[in-house]
Amino acid sequence: MTLVRTLLEIPELRMRLRAGSGFLDREVTRIYGTELPDPSRYLSEGELVLSGLLWWHEPGDAEPFVAALAQAGCAALAASGADSGGIPDDLVTACERHRMPLLEVPVDLSFAVVTERVVLALANEAGGARKRLLSAAADDASLAGLLAHGATELGAHCWIRSATGRVVEASAPGPPVERTVLPVSGRAAVPWSLVVAAELGPGLAEVAEELASLVGLARAREDEVRRVQMRVAAPLIALLGDPASNAAELAGAFAATGLPAEQPLRVLLARTPGARTGTEILDELLAGHPAPVFVAETGETGDEACALVLADDSWPQDWAESATRALARLGGGRIVIGVGGPATMPGLRGAGEEARHALGAAVRRDERVAVVAGEEIGVHRLLLAGAPDELRRALRERTLGPLAGHPELLHTVRVFLECSGSPARAAKALHVHVNTLRYRLARAGELLGADLTDFRTQVDIYLALSVEN
Repeated sequence: MTLVRTLLEIPELRMRLRAGSGFLDREVTRIYGTELPDPSRYLSEGELVLSGLLWWHEPGDAEPFVAALAQAGCAALAASGADSGGIPDDLVTACERHRMPLLEVPVDLSFAVVTERVVLALANEAGGARKRLLSAAADDASLAGLLAHGATELGAHCWIRSATGRVVEASAPGPPVERTVLPVSGRAAVPWSLVVAAELGPGLAEVAEELASLVGLARAREDEVRRVQMRVAAPLIALLGDPASNAAELAGAFAATGLPAEQPLRVLLARTPGARTGTEILDELLAGHPAPVFVAETGETGDEACALVLADDSWPQDWAESATRALARLGGGRIVIGVGGPATMPGLRGAGEEARHALGAAVRRDERVAVVAGEEIGVHRLLLAGAPDELRRALRERTLGPLAGHPELLHTVRVFLECSGSPARAAKALHVHVNTLRYRLARAGELLGADLTDFRTQVDIYLALSVEN
């Protein structure tokens, strides 16, 4: 770390301290030269401001200049009074008042030499910081360890944040403070960023870039470890999607995961056509879940994946909504997810089928990101979804065929059933008199050869009406 006192110790510069002796431990992050009377819009925290005082003409000019430096959090002012007859007294006074170290540059020393030596000092310090960071990474390559060492070298707290807004790791509690944001290296479906709570000069920017690179390597290692751990559930997930598998095979594959047979599980299916992989999407969404999670690919293209999640009390009731909001932050193509369960091991295949039908419902939605839970789908639709298309169409034709040429009667029957068989509510919904409704229902009953007031008949007809949707 390059401090103000470090610059005073460089023999070639021969700078003399004129004010601010109590503030020499401030870190210098970059150098900036200016001759503007008000440079405030161009200043950054930690800068060594270099000036030939061409802006100074009379006593009183120093106060606004130094105040701007102090407001921006500059480290120090290095000034030469070659054209003003020395360092003005009001500049020394203003620097003392605003706690701004004032370094006097010898009149025979060019600013080019000062800039070169300061930049070299910053570069050397950055090189040392990078070496220390690499050494620390060799000892502790975990994300938490890397971030702690990085925060020390950068002199500012750091966060790793995913593209969904999730804070992956942090060196301090609380939300990220965005002063510098760098992309974490690596190709991933859900990119990460390194957020630093400070504006960084060229030297420290190199350190931050090194840290972001090390974080990318650590992520790749952790992802590989997780993939190895997930392989234990791959056979079970494959069997869930295989209608020819039997109960004994499922039980054996389930036992290999170590999951408790008496605890309910949720089944998640994700489909991500395009560049993303379904496993990475599910990994991201389930990263903060405290219960055991297993994720594996279910297709050859890598764009579909399945997750098994222990559905204990930690599973949030609004998971589908929160997942949709998180995924909406990601750009790119479509992401659709279906959720089935909860179900214990004997009912796991059914939960998988429920997730499959929920996924189908998500695909049919218009949104780019759609997450559908099985609870959102009526039981009658799930039952219908399990029948072959040919059978469903045949049942609809057999049940509703006589009404095919009577759309008004068909609509009346649908509204009547959706109003729980209440003539008054149905008439109100259709904006007709109740006697008109009864006439239409009677006519529909005649054509169908059925009693529309019979509950079982109502169920059959409603299921047949649901087929078209």
